[in-house]
Amino acid sequence: MTKYIMWGSYCEDVLEKRAPHRQAHLDGLAQQKESGVLITIGPTKDVTKVFGIYEAESEDIVRQLVENDPYWKNGIWTEYTIKEWIQAF
Repeated sequence: MTKYIMWGSYCEDVLEKRAPHRQAHLDGLAQQKESGVLITIGPTKDVTKVFGIYEAESEDIVRQLVENDPYWKNGIWTEYTIKEWIQAF
């Protein structure tokens, strides 16, 4: 399967705004990890950007996962891009 990277941005005041959606977000990520589609995901230390690595059959699948995440649906993630990734090592 193909690997994809997701790079996105967080909203202003993310720590406060994400609170009501955090558990649903984490539960969804845990399911993705368990299924093997999510390799890793997390924020930058300053909590302005999010970075994830996925392994999926298509970019559309990754887009669906991102856009169905509570953080996207509730404006915690404000933009994102997905690129096919070649793991050299």
